[in-house]
Amino acid sequence: MLSAFTNSLKIPELRQRILFTVALIFVCRLIAVIPTPGVDAATLQAIVDRMVQGTGNIGFMGMLDLFSGGALTQAAIGALGIMPSISASIILQLLTAVIPSLEKLAREGDAGRQQIIQYGRYLTVALCIVQGYAMAALLLNPATMGLQAMEGEVIVTMARWPFILLTILTMTTGTMMLMWLGEQITARGIGNGISLIITISIVSRLPGAINQAISMFREGSANIFTLVTMLVLVFLVIGAVVAVTQAQRKIPVQYAKRVVGRKTYGGQSTYMPLRVNYSGVMPIIFAQAILMFPQRLLMMVPLPAVKTFAEVYLRDYGPLYMTLYSLMILFFSYFWVATQFHPVQIADDLKKYGGYVPGIRPGKPTAEFLDRVMTRITLAGAVFLTGIAVLPMILSSQFRIPPMVAQFFGGTSLLIIVGVMLDTMRQVESHLVTRHYDGFLRKGHLRGRR
Repeated sequence: MLSAFTNSLKIPELRQRILFTVALIFVCRLIAVIPTPGVDAATLQAIVDRMVQGTGNIGFMGMLDLFSGGALTQAAIGALGIMPSISASIILQLLTAVIPSLEKLAREGDAGRQQIIQYGRYLTVALCIVQGYAMAALLLNPATMGLQAMEGEVIVTMARWPFILLTILTMTTGTMMLMWLGEQITARGIGNGISLIITISIVSRLPGAINQAISMFREGSANIFTLVTMLVLVFLVIGAVVAVTQAQRKIPVQYAKRVVGRKTYGGQSTYMPLRVNYSGVMPIIFAQAILMFPQRLLMMVPLPAVKTFAEVYLRDYGPLYMTLYSLMILFFSYFWVATQFHPVQIADDLKKYGGYVPGIRPGKPTAEFLDRVMTRITLAGAVFLTGIAVLPMILSSQFRIPPMVAQFFGGTSLLIIVGVMLDTMRQVESHLVTRHYDGFLRKGHLRGRR
């Protein structure tokens, strides 16, 4: 496996792609640390650090700050990160399933997809403007996001409206710059650019997590047994995530022979791969995004009983919160499959090209069979996804592990890192195998290439 990394630098084209990717990732990290004009970054970071030490997390901003690599809590020019682009992409994917005109564009090949991508860019700009205004308003009034400034501490050093307009312009430009860099990595580098930017942003928090883990031992809150248990657990979880990410149900497909002139088409056997975790990390993101708001909305109600209920039962990592979180992940796992997996269309395409599943009649019976199989394997994937998502919460609330450390034992962070690394390794391996070098696995290649 180590020789594969060495061989990667021996191929001129692959070496150029890797260095190009590394250079653009470095630029992305610069965007994540340069503060927005008019913001005292040192004061903001001091306030955030006090809140993290007092509560163990930064509330509903935690997930957004995770995807921006800490840029959000530093009010950097890349504070919004790549999330507006991802949100726009998700919105368009969902709308494509319900709006006929978008569905028609999606079926028109590259031209239609390019048009949808252009719509996504326009929607990204609109989301950036809204989120940039919200970010400026939060910095002007930090108490609304739970940040308590001490006497004499001032985050914003400019007048209100000039700061709001400058923040909207700066953060929108930062997000569009990140999106453009991601597209360049995809086209001229290695791996999926947007996914790599998110992964590097998550991994950038690893040194801080390691520092907190070391502090646990220095303070006496953990011992060598805890260290060994944590190391064993992280390897087991990573192995399980890799296995489920790669897992798929292979549906055999047979194509009938067709004779056109002197040529014979079809007659071969293949299979249709149905992924166990078809929805990926999307159910977790949906569940986190929705559960950001109930507690904050109830805290605005001027009734002591309602506020007490929100503080006790809807607090982050509380029993009711984790129960709702788990149920929503299960629901969105099926919701995503229902909107993105179309068994009727797949059955019609198989019938159109002379394919069929052995033992199943073409047409409606095939669609019902695919729907039944997908429903069953989705249940297994959704249960596993729920367990992985809840594990960091249990470690943090029950075993007193800092949230920054616990997030690398599961949840969104680990799923994204594993998925992106596997995809990038497949692309590197394809370059190596094409030029007769050994891949990352000498005895067989990564499963995704078969």
